[in-house]
Formats: sequence, structure tokens, C-alpha cells
Amino acid sequence: MQPTFSSSRILLPVRPWFIFLSLIVALLLNLLPTAHWPGMPDWVALVLCFWGVREFRRVGMGWAFILGLLMDVADGSVLGQHCFAYVLLAFLSASQSRRLLWFPLLQQALQVLPLLLLTQLIQLLMRLAVGAEFPGWSYFIGPFVASLLWIPATFILLLPQYQPVEQNPDRPI
Repeated sequence: MQPTFSSSRILLPVRPWFIFLSLIVALLLNLLPTAHWPGMPDWVALVLCFWGVREFRRVGMGWAFILGLLMDVADGSVLGQHCFAYVLLAFLSASQSRRLLWFPLLQQALQVLPLLLLTQLIQLLMRLAVGAEFPGWSYFIGPFVASLLWIPATFILLLPQYQPVEQNPDRPI
């Protein structure tokens, strides 16, 4: 029998402040000096993809554009490099959300991998278009690490939404 890693627990609605906080934490993780090491995931892309799949009505292309612009300015990279890649990621993750949520977490991680690879490839192509050097094939390790982190990221980002297992009969909800 194959494990599904799914839960039958009912989730509470996500709070907007938690989405905002998780996106800011991901942005801060991307701004660390270790973010340019080979194999480090693009945290903003991972969290943006997660919320794009789970809450596509709240986190969409507008948030992706703002976060991409902040990343472009912070990295000192080609203006629009992260913007375009993140907006495309938000669009594709929102368009795949209905289908993606039917799969167990391991299969979700495998289906998120091409989205994250495409995001990384777009950023690389925009850098190469303005004359930057090819950073090497280790540049593409990050999306693989990010897709491996999809399962723990799902558990961490959904943790505040879980209802208690023990229900109080005196409470209406």
C-alpha cells in the first residue's frame, strides 16, 4: 500500500496576515548571503507557488510582481527578471491549482518541480540576454531542493489552519 500523506482534517480559512508574513519571511530568506550558494532554493518562488496553488484568489500575479520587483532591486539584477518569472509562476500555479490539489504531497512536489525549473530558466535566460555569463549547471539544483521542501513547507504553512482534533461541544465552530 502506498502512503498518501494526506489528511482528512478540515482546515480553517487562512488568515491574510499569515500569508503576508510567510511571503516576507521568504523574501528575507532570499536576501541572506547564503541565497546565492548552489543548491539553495528560491524561497520566494516556493512560497509564492504554494500560496498560488492553495489561495490563488489572495496571492496572485500582483503579489508576484511586487515580490519580483523587490528581489530585482535587492539583487541588483536585471530589472524585471524576477518580476516576469514570478508573475508567470503565479499564473501557472493558479491555473494548475484545482488539478494539483487532488494529488498526494509527493506527487504535488513532482508536479511543482517543472514550474520552479521554468522560473529559474526564465531568470537565467534574461541574465544571458543582457550579457551575463552562464553560472554553471549547479544553478539548477535549487528547484530540485525546493521541490523536496514542498512537503515540509506544506505542513508548516498549513499548521495555523488546522482545527483542533478535540471539538468542544459548547463552541459553535
